[in-house]
Amino acid sequence: MDKKESHGSIIEMVTIGRYVKVTAVDTRTGIEASIVGDPRRGDRALRKAGLLKLEYVMKKKAEENVC
Repeated sequence: MDKKESHGSIIEMVTIGRYVKVTAVDTRTGIEASIVGDPRRGDRALRKAGLLKLEYVMKKKAEENVC
């Protein structure tokens, strides 16, 4: 995602047993993406992974709308 197109996102992190579910939601479009990760990776790495997944999902949806 280009810096010009950048807008806010909401990140939710929920511990489920020995894992953390990270959900990232784009505030403009409402598109969301989730990952499940090891809490030993740390909050920063899990947030980054969630945002990268969100970016991927948004890109795929944009490509689907172009075709």
